[in-house]
Amino acid sequence: MVPIVGQIAKSAVTTPRLLYRYLFRCCDRLPEGAKDHYKHHVRQGFNSHTDETDPERIQQIIRKAVEDADWILNKYNVETSS
Repeated sequence: MVPIVGQIAKSAVTTPRLLYRYLFRCCDRLPEGAKDHYKHHVRQGFNSHTDETDPERIQQIIRKAVEDADWILNKYNVETSS
């Protein structure tokens, strides 16, 4: 079964916009203090990579961000599938 957050399956995160939505929905599942911290981190990450144009590098960033989101959800003992 593919882990799903909201209505976005992890395997469907193929564009920066979908990644942003996916990460924000992951943040919504975190405890209050952590939620704000990681939402800020997501915004900062997107702002720092807005000039990225290499499609291969973008996919690499997406894969790493999804892995990191899984790690954070596991850290806070949040289920990764709905």
